[in-house]
Amino acid sequence: MIEGTFSFIIAILILIFILWLLGKSLRLLLKFVLNSLVGFIMLLFFNFFGSIFGVFLPVNIITSFVTGVFGIAGIAILLILKYLFHVI
Repeated sequence: MIEGTFSFIIAILILIFILWLLGKSLRLLLKFVLNSLVGFIMLLFFNFFGSIFGVFLPVNIITSFVTGVFGIAGIAILLILKYLFHVI
């Protein structure tokens, strides 16, 4: 669990640095960071409550990135990929 959290933090820091280098606006950066935090927290809550029913998503750099970019919809995308297509 700590490895996934560390990977998520590293991914966010890399993306923040890339956005800074490209000169994106502060509004876009704040929106992405907020969306990432909400998505990551929702991923952790989903894993906590989903474990009761045997449903979970691994917390790694890929799932953290997808959740960070797409937010709560990213969790739905990951669930579809895992349980319908057996990708994750």
